[in-house]
Amino acid sequence: MSEKMELVCPAGTPASLHAAVDNGADVVYLGFRDETNARNFPGLNFNRKELEDGLIYAHDRGCQVYLAVNTFPEAGNFGPWHKAIDDAAALGVDSVILADIGLLDYATTKHPNLRRHLSVQASASNPDSINFYVDAFDVKRVVLPRVLSIPEIAALNKEIAVETEVFVFGGLCVMAEGRCQLSSYATGESPNINGVCSPASHVRYEDEGDRMVSKLGEFTINAFAEGEAAGYPTLCKGRFVTGGKASYLFEEPTSLNAASMLPQIAAAGVTALKIEGRQRGRANVAQVVSAFRRAADAVHAGEAVPELGLEAITEGQAKTAGAYEKSWR
Repeated sequence: MSEKMELVCPAGTPASLHAAVDNGADVVYLGFRDETNARNFPGLNFNRKELEDGLIYAHDRGCQVYLAVNTFPEAGNFGPWHKAIDDAAALGVDSVILADIGLLDYATTKHPNLRRHLSVQASASNPDSINFYVDAFDVKRVVLPRVLSIPEIAALNKEIAVETEVFVFGGLCVMAEGRCQLSSYATGESPNINGVCSPASHVRYEDEGDRMVSKLGEFTINAFAEGEAAGYPTLCKGRFVTGGKASYLFEEPTSLNAASMLPQIAAAGVTALKIEGRQRGRANVAQVVSAFRRAADAVHAGEAVPELGLEAITEGQAKTAGAYEKSWR
């Protein structure tokens, strides 16, 4: 029987929080309804009263709540980020997830008893960088970028004295986490400052008769033949013509699903499993959380991981284990 890994699940709305808690989440993670979190989209996230109510609902059912304050403040405008940390401490969240060194210093100084996790946005993936955050800010956990293989994670865990959390399901990012220059260039809004990647306000579709064109800002991201499903125009998942051939250059529309590799992830010393998807609806959250609850419980009991049947709700109806089983160097 392996150590029981914590299941950390997304909550983009109060309804999704309830769905995650009710379907077996050990933790839900969420953000305030502003630029302080990296999923700053219309209709998502929590105001203070909603977070207060969500904390009561989760805590009454043995579930913890982590608040993501994981974007980087604008120069000279620290107020919203400082207030987010202050309110997190006042409301009683179980941890804040931070990326910016200045915010880590602020939280450590002003709220030393508020548990601090290092966001994946910090892109810390080696012992020196992780140990710096642990020594300087008493970080209790680091969320690892989706670029490490399982042997690399196992080796890393032997050189650091802090919990590790890894993504096991949801969207992939081929850029440095949270620092996509492609999206910033195309839209003028930064994932790591404004909290938006390929924002819907910059998306449009144009029917050209024999094809449907999707655009992000002024850039054509893809063109779909009649009857072909038109995906969302995330730039790194665009189809472009090079050498006279149209193909996906950076990343095909696939989703991470590392369920089959959970025993190896557990053996690597990972503390927590993270499901991406704060922008997903409550039905999606319920289905994914329930499936990974079964998978995590099976691993803890020393049993085989069951088939989860999630392909139909993943992007492109295709899955990948990403860097966890990478063979390139």
